[in-house]
Amino acid sequence: MGGSGRMNVRGVPVTAVLVTAAQAVPHVAAVLARGGVDLLATVGPDEAEELVARRRPHVAVVELDGGEAPLEAVATLSAAAPHVPVVTLSGRPDHAVALAAVRAGATSHLAGPVAPADLGDAVRRTSAGEVVFSPGLADVLLEEFGRPAGREEPRPLTEREADVVRLVVEGLTARQIASRLVLSPRTVENHVQNVLRKLHLHSRAALVRYAIERGLA
Repeated sequence: MGGSGRMNVRGVPVTAVLVTAAQAVPHVAAVLARGGVDLLATVGPDEAEELVARRRPHVAVVELDGGEAPLEAVATLSAAAPHVPVVTLSGRPDHAVALAAVRAGATSHLAGPVAPADLGDAVRRTSAGEVVFSPGLADVLLEEFGRPAGREEPRPLTEREADVVRLVVEGLTARQIASRLVLSPRTVENHVQNVLRKLHLHSRAALVRYAIERGLA
């Protein structure tokens, strides 16, 4: 089963778990399936951490239209399983919801009715280390997270994250960094995304400027 549409950029089937407290679970699950994503399981927000740890998906997809619990699940997953990127979904293009999702730790966010092909593409790209936003939200989010978030201090980097930052500043690709540090390219990309979230930055270029200005590299 599964044609090329189910593969990520490395030819590996993309797996996901769906976290939702909403009533439209069958619809969202069907959209994921039609988009070429292998859905491992569907679970409520309270059980998300345990399921992700047990099933080890490439991506967690969290539907936010169900009160505060799904957003809390995003924060829990980003802290407990930072190697699993999170794609959040909301039923309408609400900037406040999108900002809250990214602050909680979401890697990508899609809003409004999402076509199966678009959702599948977003999940695959997110699993490969990219950040994907709905077109109407991208500018708002990038403007917000391209600068420090007010009084909030950046979280400290781990030793391995600092190693990755130094090599990014040297201009190495994810594959070259992976070879240097004996990691997989996907792990390197996950480290980069975690650093960007910690430092409230939106791109590798911004990360390089930040690192040079603050003597991190």
